[in-house]
Amino acid sequence: MAVTIQQIADRAGVSRGTVDRALNNRGRINKEVAEKIREIAGDMGYVPRARKKTEKIKKHKIGIITQLAKASFMIEINRGILQAKRELENWGVELLIRESISVNEEEQLAAIDELAEEGIEGLAIMPVDCNPIRDKLNWLTEEKGIPVVTFNSDIVGTRRVCFVGMDNRKSGRTAAGLLGMLTGRRGKVLIITGFFGNQVNNIRVEGFVEEIKKSYPEISIAGVHGSFDETEEVKKIIETAMMNISGINGILVVSGGQAGVGMAFESLKLEKRPYVVIYDQTPKNEKALRDDTVDFLIDQNGYVQGYRPPFILADILSKGQMPEMEYLFTDINIKTKYNI
Repeated sequence: MAVTIQQIADRAGVSRGTVDRALNNRGRINKEVAEKIREIAGDMGYVPRARKKTEKIKKHKIGIITQLAKASFMIEINRGILQAKRELENWGVELLIRESISVNEEEQLAAIDELAEEGIEGLAIMPVDCNPIRDKLNWLTEEKGIPVVTFNSDIVGTRRVCFVGMDNRKSGRTAAGLLGMLTGRRGKVLIITGFFGNQVNNIRVEGFVEEIKKSYPEISIAGVHGSFDETEEVKKIIETAMMNISGINGILVVSGGQAGVGMAFESLKLEKRPYVVIYDQTPKNEKALRDDTVDFLIDQNGYVQGYRPPFILADILSKGQMPEMEYLFTDINIKTKYNI
């Protein structure tokens, strides 16, 4: 049985009119409320009436390329992608999805070529930030006339339509503010990133360091280490740093493998652990908050990052409707054990 607007309203605890405005972008409505309603509608399998009429709609193929497929933050992004895939099938749009486990430009170049050969008319991509990918995306847009939307990670120097994702520099500054307050504005902070070739990680670190230097001059950086998003590597980095560098009272993990934080603390048997800020609301990270292994979690709303780009491309292809803005930033949500 089809899901109704009233059923969505009942679950969201709002009126039918509010649901209608959120789903059809009509009238004034709080942004967070609208996103929550759209997420509930997606989870319930709601299909808007306009997307049920597929008989006269031209079929389109849209490519989706992701990276770091096994990383914990991809759980929500993939949920958004798969929900968009289900809904767009009713709109006459097929999503062709290609995943990569690592940050690998050769794999991504091959995926782009493969999708181009399969006849995609639009591409949503988490790009590897390098010149070959930059050139390939410009070839798609300029030579093939294929619109490109980037999500989660962006790439400069391309003619992509827009970017959907977190303002990662601002999120890094947010993390600096949190650790600045927690540490009493002084001490040493250890930074753990994933892959140094991952633009998202790099920009978060840059934003963090910029804000620390500007607002917390008595805090020094105890090192920036790449963990390849591996739990064991995060554990080893923390153990090594804590045993060899005195005065570390803050840890920032901008990528995956966060479970290694708790493992390291258990191994070190510290009388007082450093304050910790991590990224992404996943089941394991929620547990870390509840267990007091970490203090704050910064969530990037991955569901929206996966869900929105295919619809932007579908609107371009079927209606000629371009997005109103170049940067469609998702919320920077700060979570504690009290509000997860």
